[in-house]
Amino acid sequence: MISKNQLKLIRQLGQKKYRKQYNQYLVQGEKNVLELLNSPLNAVNIFATNEFINAYQGEYQHANFIEADEEVLTKASTLVSNNAAIAIVDMPNAELPKASGLILALDGVSDPGNLGTIIRVADWYGIKHIVTSTDSADAYNPKTISATMGSFVRVSVSQVDLPDYLRSLKLPVYGAFLDGKSVHKTQFTGSGVLLMGSESHGIREQCAKLVSDKITIPAFGGAESLNVAMATGIILDNFKRQA
Repeated sequence: MISKNQLKLIRQLGQKKYRKQYNQYLVQGEKNVLELLNSPLNAVNIFATNEFINAYQGEYQHANFIEADEEVLTKASTLVSNNAAIAIVDMPNAELPKASGLILALDGVSDPGNLGTIIRVADWYGIKHIVTSTDSADAYNPKTISATMGSFVRVSVSQVDLPDYLRSLKLPVYGAFLDGKSVHKTQFTGSGVLLMGSESHGIREQCAKLVSDKITIPAFGGAESLNVAMATGIILDNFKRQA
């Protein structure tokens, strides 16, 4: 059965300072935990209901399952409800993407839900690594992991000094701006950076100076703006059409 110290650790890992201290994070809910179990990531412990353990222990004999009842899991979880499982996972070591192919970079995208959705979109379009500014949302925030719907196991995220990183690549940087050239008329190269800013501030000055190609999604209606995750998906689709 789950111990008091294990419950304490689960609650602590809901906070960034403890995730950094222990170099671990939480994966919660049946779908995300099953994605985890099918990945190379290292799950330290899986706290799960008896039903979940009976259903999957035979298939995942490498995993360390610890039984916990549904009420305890729900109280420990950062989710509104959690009737299946919570895993404690070691943070992976990920190398920064090299100067080839399409690199997705985010400047100041601070909402964990948006970051999680962008990770999911990146996974759909085959992007394995995202680079973000140091003040962007934490990729290991429970809200981020939940919003990825399992894509966190296939897409790595690194926080860097973004202007320095962009300068080091020597690649074309396609930056999303309201006054850019239509993505429908932009000729994308095989390698480059797609740079997205936050909905409130857009791409900030330090990164904006490094943009070689300003692009935009043309509007045909009256909406003021697009959610950054939605806009990322639209631009990636246009890029991949030319790939």
